[in-house]
Amino acid sequence: MPDGPRYDDDFYAWTQYQAEVLRSMPAPDNRFDRENVAEEIADLGKNYRDATRSQVRRILEHFLKLAYSPAGDPRYGWMGSIAEARATLEDQLSATLRQDIEVSLPRLYRNARKQAELSLRGYQESEGAASLPAECPYTVDQILADDWYPDPPGEPR
Repeated sequence: MPDGPRYDDDFYAWTQYQAEVLRSMPAPDNRFDRENVAEEIADLGKNYRDATRSQVRRILEHFLKLAYSPAGDPRYGWMGSIAEARATLEDQLSATLRQDIEVSLPRLYRNARKQAELSLRGYQESEGAASLPAECPYTVDQILADDWYPDPPGEPR
């Protein structure tokens, strides 16, 4: 078994490790484009990471809408979107990507908050938009939990 992360256990970590190993290998045969092949492998992992971050932003945006929008009709649509994003994360999430989410959460939240604010204001829900917390009120465990959703407006948080 090779050193480093295993492909089946943590694809993102595997891609980053393999790119690093490839870059460090001597390449006496100049027909092999080592640097660009290594970059492509690293980019595969980064695309995977970025897709994971996108799902987290989507969940956070819909959490905020559930918690701060008084609208009743789209609630099940937001919950459906959250369930879909969680299912995608369940298929993709590794220990390394979970750690990345934990580190990136403040930035992911800021971006999701902007989207939620624009959406709420677009539906004349200025009070809800103005009430959105500046800092992320949700944990990674809440984001990933199958059955957790924020309380609707007017109910205890």
